[in-house]
Amino acid sequence: MDVERSSLCNCVVNFLLEEKYLLTAFELLQELLDDGRDAQAIRLKEFFSDPSHFPPDLITRFNSLRVADPQSLLEEKEALVEKLAITEYELRLAQEDVTKLKAELKKKSDSSPENLNESNEDNHGNHGVEFQRQKRDISFSDLGPLKDIERKDLNCAVKEYLLLAGYRLTAMTFYEEVTDQNLDIWQNAPACVSDALRHYYYQYLSSTTEAAEEKIAMLRENESLLKANERLNHEKESLLKTKEISDGQISALTKSLEALHRDLKDKENLILDLKKTTEHQRRELNDCTAEITALKMHIEGSHSVRNFATTNGDVIQSQPVERYEEEIKSLLKEIERLRAKSTNASDSLVSVYSESMQTEEKVVEVDEDKTVLAHPSVEVVNSEDAQSLATQTPDNNTAKQPNVVLQGESTSSFKENITSENSENVPNLNDESPLKDSGLPLQSDNASLEAASDKMGLGTIQILADALPKIVPYVLINHREELLPLIMCAIERHPDTSTRDSLTHTLFNLIKRPDEQQRRIIMDACVTLAKNVGEMRTEMELLPQCWEQINHMYEERRLLVAQSCGELAEFVRPEIRDSLILSIVQQLVEDSATVVREAAARNLALLLPLFPNTDKYFKVEDLMFQLVCDPSGVVVETTFKELLPAVINWGSKLDHILRVLLSYILSSAQRCPPLSGVEGSVESHLRVLGERERWNLEVLLRMMAELLPFMQKNAIETCPFSSVSLSEETVFPSSLLELYAGGHIEWPSFEWMHVDCFPGLIQLACLLPQKEDNLRNRITKFLLAVSKQFGDSYLTHIMLPVFMVAVGDNADLTFFPSTIHSGIRGLKPRTAVGERLATMGVLPLLLAGVLGAPSKHDQLADYLRKLLVEGTMKENHTVKCNAEIVNAVRFLCTFEEHHTMVFNILWEMVVSSNIDMKINAANLLKVIVPYINAKVASMQVLPALVTLGSDQNLNVKYASIDAFGAVAQHFKNDMIVDKIRVQMDAFLEDGSHEATVAVVRALAVAIFQLSAGPSSSSDVMRRRERANAFCESIRALDATELSATSVRDFLLPAIQNLLKDADSLDPAHKEALEIIMKDRSGGTLETISKVMGAHLGITSSVTSFFGGGVGEGLLGKKEIAEQSAEPVHSPEPPPPAPAEDTRFMRIMRGNFVGDMLRGKAKTTEDTSRTQNQ
Repeated sequence: MDVERSSLCNCVVNFLLEEKYLLTAFELLQELLDDGRDAQAIRLKEFFSDPSHFPPDLITRFNSLRVADPQSLLEEKEALVEKLAITEYELRLAQEDVTKLKAELKKKSDSSPENLNESNEDNHGNHGVEFQRQKRDISFSDLGPLKDIERKDLNCAVKEYLLLAGYRLTAMTFYEEVTDQNLDIWQNAPACVSDALRHYYYQYLSSTTEAAEEKIAMLRENESLLKANERLNHEKESLLKTKEISDGQISALTKSLEALHRDLKDKENLILDLKKTTEHQRRELNDCTAEITALKMHIEGSHSVRNFATTNGDVIQSQPVERYEEEIKSLLKEIERLRAKSTNASDSLVSVYSESMQTEEKVVEVDEDKTVLAHPSVEVVNSEDAQSLATQTPDNNTAKQPNVVLQGESTSSFKENITSENSENVPNLNDESPLKDSGLPLQSDNASLEAASDKMGLGTIQILADALPKIVPYVLINHREELLPLIMCAIERHPDTSTRDSLTHTLFNLIKRPDEQQRRIIMDACVTLAKNVGEMRTEMELLPQCWEQINHMYEERRLLVAQSCGELAEFVRPEIRDSLILSIVQQLVEDSATVVREAAARNLALLLPLFPNTDKYFKVEDLMFQLVCDPSGVVVETTFKELLPAVINWGSKLDHILRVLLSYILSSAQRCPPLSGVEGSVESHLRVLGERERWNLEVLLRMMAELLPFMQKNAIETCPFSSVSLSEETVFPSSLLELYAGGHIEWPSFEWMHVDCFPGLIQLACLLPQKEDNLRNRITKFLLAVSKQFGDSYLTHIMLPVFMVAVGDNADLTFFPSTIHSGIRGLKPRTAVGERLATMGVLPLLLAGVLGAPSKHDQLADYLRKLLVEGTMKENHTVKCNAEIVNAVRFLCTFEEHHTMVFNILWEMVVSSNIDMKINAANLLKVIVPYINAKVASMQVLPALVTLGSDQNLNVKYASIDAFGAVAQHFKNDMIVDKIRVQMDAFLEDGSHEATVAVVRALAVAIFQLSAGPSSSSDVMRRRERANAFCESIRALDATELSATSVRDFLLPAIQNLLKDADSLDPAHKEALEIIMKDRSGGTLETISKVMGAHLGITSSVTSFFGGGVGEGLLGKKEIAEQSAEPVHSPEPPPPAPAEDTRFMRIMRGNFVGDMLRGKAKTTEDTSRTQNQ
């Protein structure tokens, strides 16, 4: 049927293309492709892809046409929905008609193929040659153009075929494309038949040889399918029969198994009965052995009496021993009977066990603690008869003397037989002289001795178990560990479970708050006890004690529980380790005490190798990350050193750990609120980190650095290029990177670093504000470690291109596979905000973490020079050395090894003739002051600032003043202070409004820094002198127009620092400072002027000392210069205005600057001088 369907489809395709129904043909192409019928769609695809039919320029022009607006599209959609509803209704009617016609067609289907076959045979036999000739000479186009009636019939037939075949969309398109005919009405004509296209097709088949052959092939294929169907039915029947047989066998086996289970239960009951019988017989045997022991004692007593009489020379007459021999015979028979009975019971017990083993294929071991031993015979002498021996006559004694000698021999024989277990020493009592050869040997009874010993030991254990709980509280804490052997012995041997639990509780609570050494002693005792008692008792007795102590109020007890989890796990079943013990550790991980969490991390590392499988891996991984983000540094260190390697070695899922770690790092920063709510600004992309998030990021970045050796090892082990040998010096050489760049083999463990890790760190860096130097420093150290671990080739060809692209520069991607080029290029910023974020976040990492590697020192110098010097000197330079680049260089200076290189470049900028470059040099010198020492400040920074401060350009001069103030904040020795004082005096002598404002603002920061330091002088007069100097400086600054930021950050904190030492303040100064603080916090300028004028004598015109306001001064001009893209020109110096010689100016020009800057140093010197006196 597939062949017939394909042929009909081909006919429809030919008709549509011949009649130029292109829309219908294109819709049919789409539906054929959706149905997966690519073979029938080949011609349509070739037609529509032919440029001769559809020129590319025409298609381009159509694509550029205006798209309809949404309102018109909505209206067209509504119209189409209505039309679709109508069409669906008509389609349902047509389907009902088709159903009726199918019923009629089914009746005629039997006769139609036979008629077609006969017709094909006749045509093939009579007119074969003629049809072959027509096949060669006649084509479809030779029939001439279609007549209107033919086209209408074919249109109706094609419409009917499309609906029957399920191509509804194509049929709808065909409806719209055929505009001159109503396809729903087919006029009565000879061609109007149901399923017309198939009839046309069959008629065509009857007229050509190939068609006949095609039909024969279809019939053969149908026959083969029928045969295959029959074969499958036979196989199905055979499988069903096999299933029935298997079900019968299963039921039989089930019944047999049930019978075996019943037999096994019966035999188990029989074993229990036999055990009871054996125990009863053993008790009887013990009673007999006890009676024999009593007889032994009587014999020893009689022998002692007899030996005593013999040594004293008394004549003793022996009595007949026939009566004693009879008693001995009876005792020996009883012992033999009990021995045989016990042996038969043991044999039957062993036979039952062997049968059970053969039935269920199990090994049953019979382990008896005691064995039945043969007891040698002993001679028995009645004590009464022994006493009567002393009353015998001397004659009788003489007559029986041989027997007395034999009796002595028998005594020695008894002593020998006490230590012997040989049952062959039993004499033959039927002989005439049974006492002559071997005497009557006694049988040793070890079972009796053991029973007595066990009974005595059990009593001792019972006494010990009762006494220990009473003894322990009265023993000194430092000596309680000496009781551990007794406690362990009682726990191990006591038969009662409740008593053992009580003793185990005493063991765990031996010391109320045990220290580390005491915990070690208790834990060693628990480990020894677990070895002796076995797995089951360890689980039932020791582990419950751990669980009870897990919420104890003392952390030392909980710490003991944590230690027991790692050390007792070896002595329990594997399934207990990853269930109960892991649950205990999980609860300890959430403990409030740091030492408990640390112990939980350590013991979890000990526990992991004992797990039977890795089913609990993800639970353990969550616990590890929870411990990594612990607020305690001790817990984090323990996790890094012990737990992290253990998890990697146990789980072997380093790739998953790295993915989770990177997602945690990014999510910790992304969930923080933005720095600003203004959409589209740089601050809206930065995040305000809380203390918790900052700590989490730091420890997670440390964790990534700890994992770096494991990453390197994993990459080397999974290297797919065996032709390249890897060494420690060049771990990933250039030859290996060239093979990797080919992209023929995947290397995911190697690609993770530059495909996932570096982009993730770049994304994190773009979220961090400038003040987050600690986190940026941590990322830098990680990048330096990567360059060291992976080698210089990796640094040059992989790391450097990634970060160069991320900051917006071009880079060579030759050593990257082509599949990841797009991902690397996607790191390049596309917008102005993105470029600023890249400069702010990624540039510091590029300078310090990538180019900061030792092997890239020269390249770093070239890049910095290009960034700071060459970039500024270019004409029409619009991207100046802005705050982001200054901050990047500042971050680079946090690494001391780069100071020399940075100062070399700064001197090039200082001596340059470019004004912008000099201003940038002053700004850079200001920000790097906190990261240098006094020697560098004196020899490098101050000479450069003096050079800039002497420049003719006022903007350069004013920029250097802020840098002088930064130096004054951080260095207090005399040489530096003198240089700054001289330079500040020079600035003030200029009389320039901008210079004075800059000096005041620069020194306001210094006042705050100096006043914050505690006064170490014990002399009240020296402290008062220091406080007075600060008060005059603050009151002088209060007379100036300071910005609100300077007042908030510097002036008010300085006043607060002075008010803390109220004893050293003059009352007038104190009152003035309180008024300044009150007014600056919310007062008016008039109040400030009155207070300052009353104390300092400053005229009311002091407020206009700075002219029109600070906003028009230096900062205003600087802000305008920063916003302007044009080069800054030096302003003409204004004519100096006659300044009023007020006290403020005298203070500023006098020793105020030097005294203020040297205040802290002088105080230290005064203190040392006072101590020397």
